[in-house]
Amino acid sequence: MKIKVKIAQKAAWNNDNTGYESIPLAAGYLKSMAYDNQYIKSNIDIDICNFNGSAETISIIRDMFAEQHVEIACFSMFGWNYNQFANVADTFKQLNPKGWVIFGGTHVTNQATKVFKKYPAVDIIINGEGELTFCEVLLAYLNNKSISELSYIKGISFRNEDREIVTTEPRERIKNLDIIPSPFLTGAIDLTNEEGKFKYDVALIETNRGCPYKCGYCFWGGATGQKIYNFSIERLRAEIELFAKLKVNDICLCDSNFGLTEHDEQFFDILLEAREKYGYPKCIITSWAKNKTQIFSRILKKVKDSRFMTSFSISLQSLSEDVLKNMGRVNMKRDDWKKVAKDLRKDGLDVYGELIWGLPGETPDSFFKGYDIMSEEVTRIAVYPHLLIPNTKYSMNKNQYGIVGWKAGKDDFEYVLKHNTMTFEENCKMHRFIFWARLLAEYSLLRHIWIPIRKIANITQSQVLLNFDNWIDQQSDDTCKMLREYRDEVVKSLDAYRIEDELNYFFKTKKVKEIVNKWWNEEIIKKVPNKYKDFFKELMIYDLLTMPIYGTGTMKISDKSDIQYLDGYPLKKVGNDNYYMLQDVKFEYDIPELEKEINFGEIPEKIEKNIYTTTLYYKVGFSDYIANHEFYNQFVGMFENNIKEHSKELALV
Repeated sequence: MKIKVKIAQKAAWNNDNTGYESIPLAAGYLKSMAYDNQYIKSNIDIDICNFNGSAETISIIRDMFAEQHVEIACFSMFGWNYNQFANVADTFKQLNPKGWVIFGGTHVTNQATKVFKKYPAVDIIINGEGELTFCEVLLAYLNNKSISELSYIKGISFRNEDREIVTTEPRERIKNLDIIPSPFLTGAIDLTNEEGKFKYDVALIETNRGCPYKCGYCFWGGATGQKIYNFSIERLRAEIELFAKLKVNDICLCDSNFGLTEHDEQFFDILLEAREKYGYPKCIITSWAKNKTQIFSRILKKVKDSRFMTSFSISLQSLSEDVLKNMGRVNMKRDDWKKVAKDLRKDGLDVYGELIWGLPGETPDSFFKGYDIMSEEVTRIAVYPHLLIPNTKYSMNKNQYGIVGWKAGKDDFEYVLKHNTMTFEENCKMHRFIFWARLLAEYSLLRHIWIPIRKIANITQSQVLLNFDNWIDQQSDDTCKMLREYRDEVVKSLDAYRIEDELNYFFKTKKVKEIVNKWWNEEIIKKVPNKYKDFFKELMIYDLLTMPIYGTGTMKISDKSDIQYLDGYPLKKVGNDNYYMLQDVKFEYDIPELEKEINFGEIPEKIEKNIYTTTLYYKVGFSDYIANHEFYNQFVGMFENNIKEHSKELALV
């Protein structure tokens, strides 16, 4: 009988509501590489065990070990699954004391002392890229080697017969990435469900490996080295064509700086070719290059011309020179990134910014200053709390910066509690702000008010959010009470990533829109010059009306016609997508045109009323993607001309 090997991977997010999985890419690479060796393939049966973010430990144990005698249990380790998988490994050792337990991934790379001390069930740690190393470990098992005899294998840590930790010579990075067979083209990763449909939320792939930067908070560049190596265009073309045939809408890249090289432009051309031929894919999700080059500009033009969907990121992380110096990073010049952001918005493309709260050198004042500077051109700002990642400059030099960290619950990430320029109390207060910044700005609940209110009423984005926080505290109704409870839980836990329940509540609860509108009229309108008050009242109504529709999936066919209704809205099929229709929506102002005029031109001396009637279209399925802000631009209310631009299949009446 073949030796049974299990590779476990677990997603960071809970996808239970969507019915989709996350692609187990790391495990797929290991399996496809191992099966490229015929001796391994003939003697070892490898199963990928892919778990949702909500999977309980007992379910993982049952799925991996209940029905088969497993001899090697492998785990792809990240901060969100480290402790849970380690507990599963301990159970495996009780089931099979002679079995091998292998850990791999950036979270355990170079962490042998910590891992072996805390979890003695672990036998081998793979440091760095794992594909070649994994194959050699499997061959060693087939050749009846003991774990203490593996010192000839590069890139691993283990314990010898005296239980001393041995870490072997580092393995060189894989320069020719095509020696790793494609897990998609080889079938190492099963792509379809029983109905033959693509079974994952997005197509997750790498086009390259490496990062040219080495920021103090990040191990991306440190983990794989700073030089970028590419998968071949021919291989990528075959993978994208396979996804296109399976009608995959979204391509998500595991690349650090897409848009930096000519290879990236060639890959984008592949996406366009596939969409032209098959109608898919339609959207790319990626970490865009931190510094925008001529290559990025050319890709940008192709995005605009083709109306290919994406969200562009302006990833500054901080605008404080002290913070940037500490982390060893140089951002784009302010005028440059502002111009990029403004040009993106002018062309109707989605753009968001990224900032990290809690980096050494940052203070509340410097953070607010940077936040408001960024919001002048990038109003949708994702604010992430600083996590101490293993092997980073900050995790290895905590004393130098006065960093005090703590670990939250099941995760193994170390959250920053305080440091030399941030007190514990300041951290708590800032988490109040971050809660609203994420809920109201990052997740596009309010999109249209930010620039007009700053330019006309001289109120910054942070001032608006802080005002809402203060106003909520003064309210007594149940909806405001619930919002306060969600906020206070984030402050209490100091975990700004805990936002999914709040988002679901915000979008499902109709009273929330009334609350936001009430606050706007009571607090902000009074700060607006009299001649613009009516316009700003209407602007908020426009903002609230174009929020995504949560949806419950309740279908109904009208008794009087063949019109289908979903969640009470008429349903319209546009190409391959379903849209809710909100018909005959009337505004007292031509908001879209006025918004363009205010955002990109001079402030009008007077804003004339001009009745504007339209139909709004909302893509169905928003609740499935509610925790990922990069999908939001697909679900906000769009006008008829927007729908036409995004779909050539159907001209709407």
